[in-house]
Amino acid sequence: MSTSTASNKRTVTVIPGDGIGPECVRAAQRILEAAGAPIAWEECEAGATVFRKGIASGVPHETIESIRRTRVVLKGPLETPVGFGEKSANVTLRKLFETYGNIRPVRELPGVPTPYSGRGIDLVVVRENVEDLYAGIEHMQTPGVAQCLKLISAKGCEKIVRLAFELARAEGRKRVHCATKSNIMKLTEGMLKRTFERISPEYPDIEAQHIIIDNCAHQLVKRPEQFDVIVTTNMNGDIISDLTSALIGGLGFAPSANIGNDVAIFEAVHGSAPKYAGKNVINPTAVILSAVLMLRHLGEFEVAAKIEHALLVTLEEGKVRTGDVVGYDKGASTTAFTDAVIANLGRRSERCRVRDYKPLRLPQVAARPDFVRPQKRRVIGADIFVESPLSAEALGQSLERLAADSPLKLKMISNRGTKVYPPTGAITDCVDHWRCRFVLRDGAGEVTDAALFALLQRVAAEHRWMHVEKLQEFDGSLGFTMAQGED
Repeated sequence: MSTSTASNKRTVTVIPGDGIGPECVRAAQRILEAAGAPIAWEECEAGATVFRKGIASGVPHETIESIRRTRVVLKGPLETPVGFGEKSANVTLRKLFETYGNIRPVRELPGVPTPYSGRGIDLVVVRENVEDLYAGIEHMQTPGVAQCLKLISAKGCEKIVRLAFELARAEGRKRVHCATKSNIMKLTEGMLKRTFERISPEYPDIEAQHIIIDNCAHQLVKRPEQFDVIVTTNMNGDIISDLTSALIGGLGFAPSANIGNDVAIFEAVHGSAPKYAGKNVINPTAVILSAVLMLRHLGEFEVAAKIEHALLVTLEEGKVRTGDVVGYDKGASTTAFTDAVIANLGRRSERCRVRDYKPLRLPQVAARPDFVRPQKRRVIGADIFVESPLSAEALGQSLERLAADSPLKLKMISNRGTKVYPPTGAITDCVDHWRCRFVLRDGAGEVTDAALFALLQRVAAEHRWMHVEKLQEFDGSLGFTMAQGED
């Protein structure tokens, strides 16, 4: 809950953002004020201006403290250097305040012609928002091989799956699809699938279906009206939510909410579009709709519906349309579009439905770090990652010799996920990054740290290693996957 002022207004942190951000945010603020929304703004900064001050996170201490107080943020898009240097300030804000759920609704809008007009698209992508590849844990393993860790947690899956079902209930929706790549990434993406299948029986009023993410993308283009809510992992959600926004007219119409149990951040899906900055030509609809999501989060359902109706009336009358719809040479200005929405406050759309929203019940999940507690566990081997210019056969023979009197033996070597030693007869173009899998010789007992350290010292005497992963077993189930071609 955000703080309140003496006049009983909710204090909200507003970050105008970069590029077109300030124009869009000001448009939303004007509309909220005209609609009588009980909001008091506390303006802060993040993004490009902060990077230029030498703050590597792009988020200054003052902004963090404001968000701690208000708990609610309306934010414009932020610029982030691409391919080097600083982290994304957008991602930093989401992660600092554990806004674990990214909610991205899209619906067919009147007066916005698309190839899908008349199909009745009305769906929400619920994207896990703080882990997966977006944890941003990367290393150069060798001079020519980079690694990014895909971290998926049981706790993160629990929260995002429950959020998706609770959202469906709050919005009167009847179906939730879980979209994963669990056919390939059986432990990470598979964890979301298994969590979804475990939790879905708790929501018997909602139809639950699993779908492979590439088929989901295919079906979104082929028959998008079949979807109601889609819950998915961070990277998948980032991609398909941009796809869904294209179905209804583009990023200019795509709002989003970053939801956490303590803080919520509302922003458009689109970027800062610096080439349009300051030209008063941009479509502010996505930020306006993000502000509507914010009002519902704050329990201001009536004023949220009032603004949504005014926006729908403006679009369906088609008298004032922005350049992304009709072309920038003849589109209405940002200011003119905002004025039109304000003029339509109090009117109701006769053609478009505004849902009867209920408060969203946020999932309550145990906070303890050891969210999963197995009854039995043991270490049965280790993968030692080695950098070497040798051939697979030469490296394998060397490692077998080095482990000759160790309790661990070399089982196999893989290169980019494919087994290359012992040879299989396959043709593999190898790089200098080798996963060398060692297991207990007799298969019984457990690998001790002392035995692993001793083996590692022997390997290090002749080879350069960069990474070690213990091969673990939890309650009798293997905690690792096999290489392609490994028995």
